[in-house]
Order: sequence, then structure tokens, then C-alpha cells
Amino acid sequence: MSEIKAVPQLTHRQRQALQTRQLIVQAATERFLQDGYGNATMESIATQAGVAVSTVYSAFTSKRGLLQAIRENWHQDSEQRALYTQASTKPDLAQRLELAAHATRRQWETGGQMIRVYTTAAAVDLEAAAELQEAMSGRRAALGQTMRRWAQEFGLDPEEAAASFLALTRAEVYQELVGEWGWTPQRYERWLADVLQSQFHQSRTAD
Repeated sequence: MSEIKAVPQLTHRQRQALQTRQLIVQAATERFLQDGYGNATMESIATQAGVAVSTVYSAFTSKRGLLQAIRENWHQDSEQRALYTQASTKPDLAQRLELAAHATRRQWETGGQMIRVYTTAAAVDLEAAAELQEAMSGRRAALGQTMRRWAQEFGLDPEEAAASFLALTRAEVYQELVGEWGWTPQRYERWLADVLQSQFHQSRTAD
């Protein structure tokens, strides 16, 4: 029998450091949203978090470092990799698309603040604009590849499936339905699952 390795436990100091880091990231998010990225300062972020300015600089160096930490938190909170990995194991296309709809809802539900922060940052910081574009391009590339693979497994047109998925799962669609029309995230998820299944079945390749 193979030996099970124990998972290293964090020390009290390490747990405190992680908690402080999360406090600072949340404070930065709030200040960027309220003041705008350009107007927010490391000092105001430190005050919001209840820590010394030196602590903020030590942990993140600059506002750009804080911006990147906000994006990293989004990736962790939205659980995209785990959800699509789980979906890819399902033998039924409908089940896969239901999980993809859930993943999309999670992505935009947890990413609303991050996108608004990056949008304000992009207006005054070219590198921040490039980072946002890179993140969205990376999403398109990764999900486009996943959808093409799924389509091939089920005898669908890969390009049509990828195009339909990427168009329907844009952040703007979520914002229009949930933000403007007052849909709940749950209703959005159900709608997306239904429309994705309809579109994928229409993209079957000719026999």
C-alpha cells in the first residue's frame, strides 16, 4: 500500500498573512470601484484595509500588483478549470452544456467587480488595458478549443459550435440580462443551458 502524504498545515503566521492579503485585495477592489483606479492611492487602500501602507507595498508593490491579485482571486472563485474538467467527463452533451452554463454564470457572477475595476484601470493605464484584453483572449482561445473538442466527440461542426458558444457566453450578454433586465443568475443559467443545447444540435455535421 502506498504511503499517503500528509498535507502541510499552515502556521498561525502564514494564516494571518493570507488573511491580511485578502483584506488588502478586498479594500483595493472597493477603492478602485469607488474612487476609480487612477484616483485610488496605496494610502487609501491601506486605510480601508486597516493596515500600514508599508504592508500594502510589501505584499503587492504597486496598484498593478493589486490589480493582478484581484484577477487571480476571480479565477479561483469562479472555479472555471474544475468545472470544465468535470464537464468533459460527462458522457452526455446536454450534461456538459449544463455545466458549461453553470461555469459561465459563475464566471460573470463572481467577475462583475473585476471587470468593472479593469475597465476603469484600462482608461488610464495601457498595460492594464492589455492585461484585460489578454485575459479575455485567453478565455476565448481556451473555451474555443474545448468546444471544438466536444463538437468533434459528438459529430458536430467544430467551428459553428465554438462560434455559437463564444457569442452566447459573452460577459455583455450576462450583463444585459441580469444587470439590465433583472434576471436572476439562476434564470440566466437555465436560459443559457437551453439555448446552448439548441444551438449545438443545429450544428450537426451533414452525414
